[in-house]
Amino acid sequence: MDVGGVGYEVFIPLSSYERLPAVNTACRILTYDHVREDAHVLYGFMTAEERRMFLLLIDVSGIGPKLAMTALSGLSVRDLKASVAQADVKRLSAVSGIGKKTAERIVLELKDKLGAGESMEAVTGGAEPTEENLRMRDAILALVSLGYKQADAQDLVRKVAATTPDASLEDLVRKALAK
Repeated sequence: MDVGGVGYEVFIPLSSYERLPAVNTACRILTYDHVREDAHVLYGFMTAEERRMFLLLIDVSGIGPKLAMTALSGLSVRDLKASVAQADVKRLSAVSGIGKKTAERIVLELKDKLGAGESMEAVTGGAEPTEENLRMRDAILALVSLGYKQADAQDLVRKVAATTPDASLEDLVRKALAK
């Protein structure tokens, strides 16, 4: 990357690489400067969402910037969020360099850091929300506002919805609270 006549080496995930404009065209890249004793390394992202996921991933114990970049190159941000929300360890461990234990750690440490809305959007694939999805989302948000952790609220609402699929929003919340 050339900035005012100074060249910088910036590592970017494949998802950002695909969005780069043509050579010698101006573009905006969001960066993260990783400082170590022996080096300053720049990591770049085309979207704020990618950078946020990168920062969340490097906060997980045992995951450094290189592995976070590999994860972002192997799965989209939406897929990563969905994998965390659904505790899909198998999907996460399919990424090169992420084993089963690391995938479990990612799920454990990020499940509560992702917002309920983000998780629901990732799980539904950003498609037009159905009445059932909206009802489940609202029930989860109600439980979170009552003090439940997001992961616990999602599990409770999913279990209740599985046993009574036609339950109203009030019934979902009431039965989840009863469990």
